[in-house]
Amino acid sequence: MNKIFGVVLLALTLAACSTKGTQATVEDRTGGTSTQTAAGAGDGKPAGSGAETTGVGTAGVAGSSLDGSGSYAGDPRKNPASPLSKRSIYFDFDSFVVKAEYNPVLEAHAAYLMSKRDAHVILQGNADDRGSREYNLALGQKRAEAVRKALVALGVSDAQLEAVSFGEEKPRSEGDTESAYAENRRTDVVYGDE
Repeated sequence: MNKIFGVVLLALTLAACSTKGTQATVEDRTGGTSTQTAAGAGDGKPAGSGAETTGVGTAGVAGSSLDGSGSYAGDPRKNPASPLSKRSIYFDFDSFVVKAEYNPVLEAHAAYLMSKRDAHVILQGNADDRGSREYNLALGQKRAEAVRKALVALGVSDAQLEAVSFGEEKPRSEGDTESAYAENRRTDVVYGDE
């Protein structure tokens, strides 16, 4: 009986591996386009050379496909129309007060985390480069803790959250302009399974 089961399992595995015409999607997170290649072909042809490409938020990109009705069918955290896709909470200069404008984003993440009790989030606090390294590290921690406390107040289990600080070490925008500073004063919401 075990021999028959093994032969059937081997035949099914080989049949699945030899399927032709299936498209594999490669997501380009550098801002370019994605490329698709036929399974087993390995040609890696870029867009315009017969391979079909898609942009973010449409069918073909891992986790962000549309079903036939035009509604979102993938991971809601990767749906560009969802507040879950917004992963940064920005702060005013020298502040760690969460602004009211981020309440919908925090409520969406809280609802998602309460529905997925096994999900884990790392809240990464950041600061611009004005001030000492030690001060910015402490400010980044306060910002991450402020977002953590807001999520806990919305019902998220404290065990699902971890607050860390990068201070000024992970700038999103280089430069000495107010817009660059504003991009760096943030807490990023990073899910453990991504």
